Amino acid sequence: MKKARNTKTRRSFLRSTLLGAASVPVLTNGSYAAEPASVTSTLRQRSVAAKHRNLFNGDTCVFFYNPELWQPEDYSLKVVRNSRTGKMNTQPTAEGGPFSAKAIHRYVEVLATNGIDTFVINANASRAWYPSKRIPSILDGYQRGDRDFFRGHAICQGITEPEAVEEFLDSFTTFMNRYQDLLDAGVDWLAETAKACRQRGVSPWVSIRMNDLHGSNNFEGSFFNLPLLKQKEMRLSQSAYGPHNPSYREGLNYEKPEVRALMLEQIREVVEDYDFEGLELDWWRQPLCCEPNASAETVAMMSDWIREIKVLTERQAKKTGRPYPLGMRIPGRLNTLQSIGLDVVTLCREGTLDFICPSGFWCTTWDMPHDTLRQQLGDRVAIYGVLEDGVNSLATFDPTHNRSQAMRYSSASREILHANAAGKLALGADGIEWFNFYCTDQGRYPGLRSDYASLQKVYDREYLRGKPKHYSLGIGGKSFNLLPFELPAQLPVQLAPISHHAFRVAMGAEPSDRTLELVVQVVVKADEPVTHLPVSFNGSWPQIRYERTDRLLFPCGALTHHTQEHVGYNVRFPVEAVQEGWNEIVVENGGKEPVTLVALELAIRHQAQ
Repeated sequence: MKKARNTKTRRSFLRSTLLGAASVPVLTNGSYAAEPASVTSTLRQRSVAAKHRNLFNGDTCVFFYNPELWQPEDYSLKVVRNSRTGKMNTQPTAEGGPFSAKAIHRYVEVLATNGIDTFVINANASRAWYPSKRIPSILDGYQRGDRDFFRGHAICQGITEPEAVEEFLDSFTTFMNRYQDLLDAGVDWLAETAKACRQRGVSPWVSIRMNDLHGSNNFEGSFFNLPLLKQKEMRLSQSAYGPHNPSYREGLNYEKPEVRALMLEQIREVVEDYDFEGLELDWWRQPLCCEPNASAETVAMMSDWIREIKVLTERQAKKTGRPYPLGMRIPGRLNTLQSIGLDVVTLCREGTLDFICPSGFWCTTWDMPHDTLRQQLGDRVAIYGVLEDGVNSLATFDPTHNRSQAMRYSSASREILHANAAGKLALGADGIEWFNFYCTDQGRYPGLRSDYASLQKVYDREYLRGKPKHYSLGIGGKSFNLLPFELPAQLPVQLAPISHHAFRVAMGAEPSDRTLELVVQVVVKADEPVTHLPVSFNGSWPQIRYERTDRLLFPCGALTHHTQEHVGYNVRFPVEAVQEGWNEIVVENGGKEPVTLVALELAIRHQAQ
């Protein structure tokens, strides 16, 4: 295979009044017993997941990344001459404009057409990205064409070379001018989002990032940052350790009354002044709250503060006559969250939180223990399975364009999405939340597009049964993992000679009458000798027959092969071996040399494949 030029995966521009809280019924799998509940509270439990099964989370830029898709009559992709250098650009850019509310309405229309019942729109990074009347907004003080307004943010994107900074400003100024287009037209894009949802029968929720650090490499100079974040005394000082980038752990310190007051004002505005009916507190951007090893008093103080937010949402629900669920997007390591001041267990069990969305930072999870989370959190809270756009950090190859990519994007593969959803639902997830789905389109890579049709009915376990699926597992040791909050990755693993290792993955059981089979692909380093690689699935006798291949189990858009550094070994099993819930794969090294297991992939596919 020809060695490819490497294209790094990236995001181009960044990203007692509490009684009766709404929550959902438990989808039991036999692993726990439901706790008692009154008839009234049980009915209210069911209302959240009954109406909100298919949640789509969009960041502040979701409409603005690809105007050529959502406003094609005014934008097109072209390679044009750069007015600054006089030379032709090397890559096509979205040319045209002005940006208008049409793009917002078209995007929401696509979501509604493809079965999204709830649009969770993110309103802020550090500053508000909408024209806030209460806290600093992202374009406060900007005049169209003022490149220097954004200059201090280049280093936050890792850009320092003078010409590279100017190229960044070429693109970024154009991008931010799309927001300015709406401001000039008197359009508040956040309000317009809620309006578009109402017109199409989609429930509008809002998400607030609780400690966004996109501007952390230049606290004082990046336009991203709130004035409060620029003050060192308002930031955390003990969250970084070991090899971690200190500035990326130096978020706002919620032990400071000023921080809590500012964020409560931000939340109050989107709850009281906008037409939303649900609130998500996003603690994955970033999972920073109080100094680590928070005292019981600090944890209690944060719980009281979150209860204040619940009072806001309950008051708004009473005002509008509609439920206003309150929840969090969080890592799945609850004890680690409590160490920084967030007592998720108590807040769920007492009914303050109506839903949670446990996830990874950028990569999706394949072994999020929804069953264990249910045992810890009780029956009152809805627990969503989150499908992130990153699959894992297994590099793959596109031979058509001779391009390797450090991460697959799940929204380009219906098989990956169906597998990831099926596993989470099998463990008891009450519905699905999509996160970063649109990032596949953002990079404008040839042969990679977000498959919006795949959003349909993915929350329905029976709908997913019998459909082709591509499961995987998390891989550690890469920048896509944010420690210590990620679930510990099961891979990579080095197998010593005459040794074995067990892995587990959540899967959905499959019908036995559709000519389906299970294929386990063990991915190893291509330069390591493999002589005997027995594989067992759910306690079966080890299978010693395998097929060596350089192809992925399923394409992910144009990505069809492993890179030349890796090779796969396919082992086949009857599909009846797949259990609903947890499944175990044991890999043996029967050779005389160590073997590095880089990845583990599983396919449910038709036998002819």
